[in-house]
Amino acid sequence: MFTGLVETVGHVTEIRDEPPGKCLVIAAPAFCDDGGVCDVQIGDSIAINGCCLTVVSVEGDQVAFEAGAETLSRTNLGELRPESGRVNLERAVALGDRMGGHTVTGHIDAVGQLIERKDDPPWATLRFSLPTAYASQVASKGSIAVDGISLTVVDAGDDFFSVALIPHTLEVTTLGQRKVGDRVNLETDLLAKYVQRSLAAMSDGLLPQGFIPPQSQSEPEGKSSSPSYEGEAQR
Repeated sequence: MFTGLVETVGHVTEIRDEPPGKCLVIAAPAFCDDGGVCDVQIGDSIAINGCCLTVVSVEGDQVAFEAGAETLSRTNLGELRPESGRVNLERAVALGDRMGGHTVTGHIDAVGQLIERKDDPPWATLRFSLPTAYASQVASKGSIAVDGISLTVVDAGDDFFSVALIPHTLEVTTLGQRKVGDRVNLETDLLAKYVQRSLAAMSDGLLPQGFIPPQSQSEPEGKSSSPSYEGEAQR
């Protein structure tokens, strides 16, 4: 689990073919102390441009990950090149850490495209395309992860959304150098997914046995109704 607060920008130093996938080697000196010891271990989960991958080796500040064919085809990780590969990195959140952004799973929903950029130095407003299937999961003032960055949605349409970026975000993440036409990984808000799924289930009549929808309950006037299961004590 992640927060969407990028810790550092890493640089892709090597990409090795390991059919059907690839091995990505990323330099992450910010994760190492002054003695060169990295606070990363084999088996750790790290979000790379928002995509959760597992550390398979650590040599100095060089951290290696294996990415399968599915991951490479459904995210922008398949477009990375050693000479120009800059990626947002965030280690998995530890129990008890502050949740400064929003709940991010590291499971990419779709790839969008930067379709408009309005710079008002040192600020910027970016508009991204969004597959229509995910439009209902994005709302103005809601949260979305773009390349692993927790952002607040400004405007949301049937096939787009926009975000307003502060100078700090532009400076410490890859969004500062994104150009129109660039593709970005998108993860919609986890809560929105469950709400959409629950509403669809209620609409289709696919409810658990014994579940009483709120509108079907008879409550004394003045009391609010809430979903319950027959036979369960109300607390």
